[in-house]
Amino acid sequence: MLIDSHCHLHDRQFFSDDQAKQMVENAKNNGIEKIVCIGTDHKDSLAAQDFSRRYDNIFWTYGIHPEETNLTIDFVSDDKLVAIGEVGLDYHSENYNRARQIRLFEEMLQLARDHSLPVSFHVRNAFDDFFAVVQNFPEIRGVVHSFTDNKKNLKKILEQTDFYIGVNGLATYATLPTPPLDRILLETDAPFLTPAGKRGKINEPAYIKDIAQWLSVKLGVSFEEIAEQTTKNVRNAFNI
Repeated sequence: MLIDSHCHLHDRQFFSDDQAKQMVENAKNNGIEKIVCIGTDHKDSLAAQDFSRRYDNIFWTYGIHPEETNLTIDFVSDDKLVAIGEVGLDYHSENYNRARQIRLFEEMLQLARDHSLPVSFHVRNAFDDFFAVVQNFPEIRGVVHSFTDNKKNLKKILEQTDFYIGVNGLATYATLPTPPLDRILLETDAPFLTPAGKRGKINEPAYIKDIAQWLSVKLGVSFEEIAEQTTKNVRNAFNI
C-alpha cells in the first residue's frame, strides 16, 4: 500500500468534481491507501476539508502559501486535519516580500506549535531564511515538500532537523539529490509534476505508484520495501 502525502485533488480550478471522483477510484485501484489534500489559503483549505469529508481515506491540511502574504489566518480544525501547510518561504518571484513572508511563516509555525500539528513546508530559493526561522521552533516536525535544492541543503535538513523530504514526479526526470529511504514521503503534488512516462497528462494520486517504481530502481531496493517504508514514514509524520 502507498500514500500520496501531498496533492490538490480538491481544487476545482484543476479538477472537475467528476474527475476528482474518478481519480480517487484510480488511486484505490493502484494501491494508494490514503491521500492528503493540501490547503494553500483559507478558502482552499476549507475546500480540502469539505472534500475529505466525502471519503474515509482522504485527509486535509490548513495552510496559507508564502505568496499569499496579504491573507489573514482564520484557522479551522476537525478530526481529519493532519497538518499545517503548505507554508514557508518562496523567493522565486521578482517581487517577493521577504519580511512579510517570514512573518507569515512564523505565525503558521506558531499555529502548528499551539495545536501540536506537523507542517508541510514549501521552500523555494529561501533555505538560509528557512533554517533561521525553524531553529526558533525546535519542537516542530514535518516534511519539506517537493525538495528541489542542492546536496548541501539536503544534508543540512537531514542532519539538523527530523524533517522528512517530499519526493514526487519531478525527481523522475530532473537531476536532484535523493534522500535516504527512511526520510522520504512520496507525493504527487497533483495536478503538477507528472512523472516521467506520463508527462503530458494531468497528474493524479494513482501516479504515486510510478514514483515508487522509479525510486525502487534508483535506490536498488524492492518496490515492496519502498511501499512499506514510505507508508510508515507518512503515518509517522501525519499520524494517519
